[in-house]
Amino acid sequence: MQIPVASDAGPVLDAEVVGEGEPLLLIGGMSAHRGMWTDELLGALRPHFAVAVYDHRGIGASSRAEGPFTIADLAADARGILDGLDWETAHVLGTSMGGMIAQELALAAPDRVRSLVLGCTTAGGPGAIGAPGAVRLVEAISSRDAARVARTAFEVNLSPAYTVRAGAFEHFVSMSTQRRVPSAVVAWQAGACAGHDTRDRIATLDVPTAVIHGDADEVIAVAEGERLADLIPQATLARWAGVGHMFWWERPDETAEVVRKNALGR
Repeated sequence: MQIPVASDAGPVLDAEVVGEGEPLLLIGGMSAHRGMWTDELLGALRPHFAVAVYDHRGIGASSRAEGPFTIADLAADARGILDGLDWETAHVLGTSMGGMIAQELALAAPDRVRSLVLGCTTAGGPGAIGAPGAVRLVEAISSRDAARVARTAFEVNLSPAYTVRAGAFEHFVSMSTQRRVPSAVVAWQAGACAGHDTRDRIATLDVPTAVIHGDADEVIAVAEGERLADLIPQATLARWAGVGHMFWWERPDETAEVVRKNALGR
């Protein structure tokens, strides 16, 4: 079911809900559209949850982004999805930039978040997103060479073990180009990520929280996931050996299992 979701909080966002069960909101990362969650992950989640996925402002069929914005602005958009779907509360999974948004959502509206899974993300601060892969990707985007951007994004987001699979690059390009992702919006997203910092507030979180991070992540170093888990009281950490930034592509069933156990206790 595809729904244009509007609220008083912000733009009209293109959303889709699949599955049945307790509400689960997925919040995607920088330059991602909602199709990047993959059929494999959604297939593993939908027997247990009503899963909402959406495109950020400026992406796909969502409203245009009218200028620079902050992670807090994007968290208000996510809260608008809950309002638009008439979900008083929801479990939340956020990855990369989406994990930053999920943190701000849970901090600003703790009564709306039932549980939290934070993947391949950081609490922010100086040097938090200065890993070599992130630098390579920014340089590629600055070149305005579409082929270079696609190849670099593939190589830095996924582990060496995944990238050598037959047809993996072609599949990545096919998936990533399904919806409109303007370069100006990605630049504004990068600026929002650079300003993200919850280090002094994140310890106030009081919801079941799990952190997932691959130790082959070239975009946000695994040390950031470890630090994030340490900062959040009673958070659990799934540190996956040999797995890259887009861990749910590489381990969809295991990702769904973490979400399910953290949210439902089974």
